Amino acid sequence: MTAQTFEVGTVVAERSVHLTRDSLVRYAGASGDFNPIHYRDDVAAEVGLPGVLAHGMLTMGIASSVVVAALPGAARVVDYGVRFARPVVVDPVTGAELTVTAKVGAADESAVRIDLTVKHGDTTVLVKAQLRVAADSLGR
Repeated sequence: MTAQTFEVGTVVAERSVHLTRDSLVRYAGASGDFNPIHYRDDVAAEVGLPGVLAHGMLTMGIASSVVVAALPGAARVVDYGVRFARPVVVDPVTGAELTVTAKVGAADESAVRIDLTVKHGDTTVLVKAQLRVAADSLGR
């Protein structure tokens, strides 16, 4: 990417990521988060959830990885934050499709703020999802 592509409104990255129940098991193993709401329908139902949920940190990690993959190798992420709006229910047969769109929200001499839209179908699952990248690491 060139410095010119970091103008406000520019789409930096866009990608869909398919999650399956296997994805959740692999993430649980990597993260150590074995809460049964992430792999057992009966436990999810007992606590009033609509089904097995993807881990929040998995959703957050997927969103940031879409941006990081599109940035130059020397790019330095200096801040990343989100608010969780809705859970991602992962169907045992069809899984779940996350769509991530990353757009430049602001840019100055110190940093570029990239705003992320993360959806599961028509539902926005992360809000106020923003990643800041040091401007000097982008060749600005």
